[in-house]
Amino acid sequence: MGVHKTLSIHLFGVRRVMLQKETTTPKDKRLSIRATELEKAILAQAARARHMNVSQFVLQASLETAHTILADQTEFRLPPDQWEAFCQRLDEPPRAIQALQKLFSEQELF
Repeated sequence: MGVHKTLSIHLFGVRRVMLQKETTTPKDKRLSIRATELEKAILAQAARARHMNVSQFVLQASLETAHTILADQTEFRLPPDQWEAFCQRLDEPPRAIQALQKLFSEQELF
């Protein structure tokens, strides 16, 4: 089993995830994408700038984006004053909503 190293950087409030090279796990799954000639040229130019081949570049960029998207679904950040207000709201007793109380007091249909 290989070693995956992840470096997470917070820069200007934005979390960037950078994946370092896998050390021992062979890659045995294939991804295939279609691109225009211009898109492929842009990817190749960017890959060269990072001293990678196109496959390495596309995989790394895709994984960075995937990690960012998934992190956005599991964590959020607030300034200290907003965090305190958020925690206060969580600690407050629930509001009584008459429509919901009526709905839950009715007999179930099934």
